[in-house]
Amino acid sequence: MAKNDKDLNEDILSGGSISGSGKKDSASKKAASQAKRAKKLAEKRSALEKELQQLKSKRDVETSDAKKQELNKQIDAVRNKMDRLNGKKSGVSSNTARVIKGVVAAVVVVALLVTYVCTGAVRKGFVHSVLQWTTGITAATITDKDGDKIRIPVSTYNYYFANTYNNLMSTQQTYEQYGLDLAENNLDVDFDIPLSKQTTTNEDDEVVTWLEYLNEQVLEGIKTTYAYYNEAVAANGGEEPEITEEQQTQIDDTLSEYESNANTYGYTLSAYLVQAMGKGVTEEVFRRESKISYIAQNYQSEMSENVSETEYTDADFEEYRDANISDFEAVSVRIFEAGTEDDAVAFKDALRADGSNFSDLAVQYSDDTAFNSEYYAQDEATTKRYATRQVLQNGGYAIATAEEHTHEEGEEHSEDEELSYPGLDWLFSADRAAGDIYQYSTTVVYVLEPVSVPEAESANVRHILVAPETDDDSTDATSASAEQWSAAYEKAEDIVSQYESGERTEASFEALVADNTDDTGSASTGGLYESVAPGQMVDAFEAWSLDPARRAGDIDIVQTEYGYHIMYFVGGSGTPIWRVNAESAVASRDAESAADEIDSNYSISLNWFGRFYIEKDTDIDA
Repeated sequence: MAKNDKDLNEDILSGGSISGSGKKDSASKKAASQAKRAKKLAEKRSALEKELQQLKSKRDVETSDAKKQELNKQIDAVRNKMDRLNGKKSGVSSNTARVIKGVVAAVVVVALLVTYVCTGAVRKGFVHSVLQWTTGITAATITDKDGDKIRIPVSTYNYYFANTYNNLMSTQQTYEQYGLDLAENNLDVDFDIPLSKQTTTNEDDEVVTWLEYLNEQVLEGIKTTYAYYNEAVAANGGEEPEITEEQQTQIDDTLSEYESNANTYGYTLSAYLVQAMGKGVTEEVFRRESKISYIAQNYQSEMSENVSETEYTDADFEEYRDANISDFEAVSVRIFEAGTEDDAVAFKDALRADGSNFSDLAVQYSDDTAFNSEYYAQDEATTKRYATRQVLQNGGYAIATAEEHTHEEGEEHSEDEELSYPGLDWLFSADRAAGDIYQYSTTVVYVLEPVSVPEAESANVRHILVAPETDDDSTDATSASAEQWSAAYEKAEDIVSQYESGERTEASFEALVADNTDDTGSASTGGLYESVAPGQMVDAFEAWSLDPARRAGDIDIVQTEYGYHIMYFVGGSGTPIWRVNAESAVASRDAESAADEIDSNYSISLNWFGRFYIEKDTDIDA
């Protein structure tokens, strides 16, 4: 059976099933993590905004040109800090843009987010028109590398506009759900005001209306989907490939549920879709475009599989490593991000030369919560093994931020601009030695192993996740009470006792997984994660797995923001960490090259006449 609207809303807003293992592959998990970081940085951002306002006020009343110039430099410096704190340029962030595009995503599911016409207010912007004949007019034209044309009718354009509109709405709802500031993430579009009356910044840093932005995304989505569809047909000898039975069932069940609701309120299925998604989006169009999208999606997946199956030699990976050596250099450190620079200085001053009190200080200088006091007591919570520059930058540590710099009046930030990272330069210097201590801004580090290209093996581990039962059923368990954490720990200890009283083998541990783990992502594989490398898992999970002292059969309980992980060390994977990173990088490079080649072979343009008949704006008076 097709899912009901409530379930589908939840699926879209959560990004699908949630794996509690710490694998960073869930939209909701990322959003929850972002929410936590956003709250922690709120005070810093507020202080910077206040400082910026004060500097502007001083500049506005200053009569000396020299002092005005100096104040402008200070203003620029504060803005640089705010840019780094926000982690993005102005305008829609690249991550948000990718979410909004959803190029060859499961558009059938996204389409189900439309508001039912039975509410008495047809979804904004999609008002039924008697001019259905206009939907056959060409809205846009795609041209391939041979000059062949693909005609996109108004009905197809409206179908994609509906999905792009819904994707934007659902993205906004996701950020709201996790308490993220919409303005800071450039998602502060108001759906009760015409999109043509509101502005944003597109990916070229141009100020455009939200309607213009959405139309850009619609054209890009159509072009990409049809490009992959066209390539799929060509690869299949000119015949349209079949979609899977599951995909066809999804389309049929979706439309069956729509038809049932439509009939309840006196609509035919096609009339219902026209009301919900725009002129011309009949059942036939919905079925056709859904199938095209699935074919495109399947071909894209086939391309990725083909790349992953490419046989590379050791020499290929070594050549890539040597050509990009700075991407593979790594350090092992104890690291802590304090709330203020004063706390970081105090932390560093109190840190013993041998680093033995690092965890105690982390507990002392962390936020006073039931989670933090226990979490930071673990050495694993503040340990980063074989971390590259990119891993530390992704972690949001102050030590991994660019040095403050100013621009001449009228000069803007550039993507090609060479930035300086003094904190990372210190950490990755050949002069470093084990035991070195450094404080940079709000970051404190203690060097365990200086820079090298790690030959240590990635790890194979199994785990059982025991998540505390929180009141809000959140996947981020940091909000759990001390009692809830205690109950979860008791359950974890009981599972360990079951293991200890049994055969104490990998097979006996695996047997305990299915009935005990809260990690749905690894339940069917006996809790197994292979080739664990830096940057893949949440910190404590990863640090435990990559500890060089780890031996096959080791078992332990590790706490993360998802709960307690009962860890079982299977052994080294046999593949060095640098090699795992190289394999991923080479595959990504080749996949991106293949995608870029397809993208460059196609172009799309809006038809001058057809543009008058496409869905143009939200209609709040409907």
